[in-house]
This record gives sequence, C-alpha cells and structure tokens, in this order.
Amino acid sequence: MKVMLAQCAPRVGDIEGNIAMMLDMMQQAEQASVDLLVFPELSLTGYPPEDLLLRPSFLDAVEQGVHRLIKASLSVCVIFGAPRRTSNGLKNSAFLCQYTASIGVYDKQCLPNYGVFDERRYFEHGQGDNVFEVNGQRIGLGICEDLWQADWRDAQIKKDCDVYIFLNASPFYLGKQAKREAVTSAAAKQWQAPVIYVNSVGGQDEVVFDGGSHVVNAEGDLLQRIPLFANQWVCVDLESHPHVVPDLPSRMSQLHDALVMGLRDYVHRNDCQQVVLGLSGGIDSAVTAVIAVEALGAKHVLGVLLPSQYSSNHSLEDAHALVKNLGIESTVLAISEGVDCVNGMLSGVFSAWGKSETDVTEENIQARMRGLLLMAISNKTGRMLLTTGNKSEMAVGYATLYGDMSGGFSVLKDVYKTDVFALANDMNRNIEVIPQNSIDKPPSAELRPDQKDSDSLPDYDVLDAILEASIEECLSVDAIAARGFDRNEVVRVVRMVKNNEYKRRQAPPAVKVTRCAFGRDRRYPMTHGFIER
Repeated sequence: MKVMLAQCAPRVGDIEGNIAMMLDMMQQAEQASVDLLVFPELSLTGYPPEDLLLRPSFLDAVEQGVHRLIKASLSVCVIFGAPRRTSNGLKNSAFLCQYTASIGVYDKQCLPNYGVFDERRYFEHGQGDNVFEVNGQRIGLGICEDLWQADWRDAQIKKDCDVYIFLNASPFYLGKQAKREAVTSAAAKQWQAPVIYVNSVGGQDEVVFDGGSHVVNAEGDLLQRIPLFANQWVCVDLESHPHVVPDLPSRMSQLHDALVMGLRDYVHRNDCQQVVLGLSGGIDSAVTAVIAVEALGAKHVLGVLLPSQYSSNHSLEDAHALVKNLGIESTVLAISEGVDCVNGMLSGVFSAWGKSETDVTEENIQARMRGLLLMAISNKTGRMLLTTGNKSEMAVGYATLYGDMSGGFSVLKDVYKTDVFALANDMNRNIEVIPQNSIDKPPSAELRPDQKDSDSLPDYDVLDAILEASIEECLSVDAIAARGFDRNEVVRVVRMVKNNEYKRRQAPPAVKVTRCAFGRDRRYPMTHGFIER
C-alpha cells in the first residue's frame, strides 16, 4: 500500500480555502498513483473550530464542503476529517471516499476534555466499527485521542487490520513528539500492524500544531517522519520503505521553531503584516525581536527605544546594537517628559490623601507611559504590538497591567526566563545576533535606581524550578520544598502566582510551548479562597 501523508495547515473557519488546498493535494495524489491520501483531524474546518460549531450556517457550509470533496474523489481513496451532524448529535468524524462516492465514516470515540481541549462541549462520542476495506486492505481508523486511551487500544487487538491510520490535531509542547512516537510504536507492536499518524501543522491563536506525522511498522520501528513545523506531504510505501529517520531536533530548536510559526501564523492569519515592539536592551525584548524578524522579515519589524531617566547607557547601546544586527527600522521616544507630566497631574491629589511618598505607583507610570506610546504607534500604523514578557514574570505578576503587558500578541508568555537565556545563547551560536551584554547583565526593569529583578524575585533558576513544579506538575508546597527549596520561598512564590491571576486574564494571547500554558490550559478562578499553608 502506497500512502500519501498530507501534513497540512488548515485555517480555522476557512472552508473554501481548506477545500482548495485539499483538492490540490487530491490531484497530486492521483498523479503520484498512491492508494490512499490521508488528511489531519477536522481538516475541512481547521482545529479547533470552537463555538463556530454552534452556528447552523457554519455546519451547513461544512456539509456542502464534505459533498464537494466526496464528488471530487477519483481512484485514490481519500480520508479527511470534518464535523458531522447526526440524529445523536454532532460527531468528530473521518470520511472515506473514492470514485466520487462515500465508502465509510468513522466517528471519534474518545473525546478529550482537558488542557486546550473542549470536545465534549461540542461533540458526542462515536460508536460502531472502525475497520474499513479499501482496495482489498483492512484499514483500522482512529482520530487523535483514540490512540492515547488504553481501553480503545485494547479493543483493537483482535481486529486483524493490515494497517491503522490516525487523523490528528495534536498541539505542540516541548517533548510532545517523542511521546507521540512512543505511543504509536507501542500500539503497532500491540496490534502487530503498521500505524500511520498524520498531524496538522501551523499556528492557531495560542496553539501551535507541529506536524511530526510519522509511520511505524508492525514491529514498532519508525519508518518515516515528516519534519516538524513543515507544511508538506510525503508518500510512504509500507512494503518497501526504508527506515532511516534522523534524530528529533534539539529542545531549543523545537522551541525556536514553535515560536516562529506561532507568531507568523497569528499575525498573517489576522490579516496583518507588520509588528512593533519596545526594545529595552534586555534579553526578553532582544529574543522577541529575533523571533519577529525570522517570522515576518526585518522590513516588517519596528523597534522602539523608550528610555527613562533610569535607563542605563549600556541598555541603550545594547538596543541600538540589536537594531543594527537585525537590520530593522527603529525610533527613539524618551518617556521622561510624559512621565513628569503625569506625575505632576497626580501630585496634588496624592498629597491631599497623604500619599506623597514615591513607591511602585511611579514605577508603573513609567511602564504605562511606554505602553501608551507603543499602542499609539500600533493604532496609527496598523502594526500589531508584541509584548515581551516571559512566563516567569507572568506567573508572579512581575509586569505592569496596561504597561508592558499592553499589546496584541505575546511571544514569550509561555517561555520561562531560564529558557529565554538558553534561546538567546542558541541564537548566538554561530554569530552574535543578540549583544552579549544583554545576555550577561543582571535582568532589570530599570524603573528605579540600580534596580534588579533579584531585588523582588528569587534567582531565576530557583524561581523557574518552583514555578514548573507548581504549574506543570501541580505539586503542593510541601512536595516542592522536599526537593530542597526553602519552604518560605516556595510559599511566597505560590502565593504570588495565586494573587496575579487577574493580570494574566488580561494579558495578550501567546504561543503555547509547555504542558500547561496560561490561558486555555490553566484555568484557575481569579477569586478563590484556597491557600496552601
């Protein structure tokens, strides 16, 4: 059996565009004389369509699209994903068609309802057989979550299929591809049949689909993997295909590619071409700028330097050096005059209330002045404003609401500070793109004299380890302290995370790269009374 794996990037809601893409691939499959063409899960609508699925007009368009694809099928059997209205509710389905006719439908049986997934909000569980005969071959079909459920896998053991095929819309997080391949390998050995895994690729709001479509033989050996983050198709002959597969890219390479794809697709799919961001001379804005240039091109990126009276000369020098290295347009807007004006407007009111002493309020006014100016540039030029804060800062609230959190998209919101440093060093591995001083100097918001992040936070290697244990692993204070951390420090960090939920709710969307990203993944109430003591 010769199979074409269509690792493609459907756009959510763009039914006409997705049909055009699929019809083009169907023609290529005919020319390549393959037996089978496999698209990802919900390839007709894109994933996840969310509440579009609640609109009857959307489902009407889906049904028309399904009919068009079936009627366009010729000698190649085509398997594609789409929602399906039934008397028992909406199903997440895989359609099989050949010679302009439908030859079978499989409805997804295991519906994920965790992390970024909300499938039980929209779909009903499928029932019935998942084995179909195509060109004399017994094909077992599954859709994404089916493969990950042990009960579903165990039910396949005696079905005697020649091959199993899975349609997927499996989001990226660091380490995900290795887990996918381990699951498909174990399933193939359990069923004693090859497994074909076809995944979507591309960014959709906060989620990135990294592809990684692959094939394993009946012994569980990896025969083929389409490169991660690549929009392409590959033909595989299950009987004669050699299995020389390169190692997976490094962790930093995967993180970098996910951020680039997530930013590029979010900007372009929202009909935008250009972005603007503030450049402080620090590592976060530098890494964000590099990602922006790689995603969109240097001519589409504007960097704005916004020095205050506390900005150091070396920070300005580092920002200018970055601009030169990247070849981007830049401008300088000093904020001191605006800050003085706002402080003057407020001074009388604060004095009347007995609140004349300088505190974090004045620091936040500086950050908000920067946000005001950047948003004004965004409004006037139509450029999307990128925020530059990282996950460590977002977790503990070390960011100013309506200040440095202002913007349309956040590149690093799901990247811990320690990984920001690792990314920067990786970006400089061949040539110095980010000024080394931006990497080496102690991180600082520069909102008061000689300020350093370490004045308010634990060192980032300690902070990130505590945060990851609490956020990704959901460990208790005692369990985290048992790893050798000071218990009082753990309590302080966990409480900062709790107390700043309201800020994160108002932050821009970002690229999801960890197992538990703020937003769709992690949904805590802003107001609650649970405190670990």
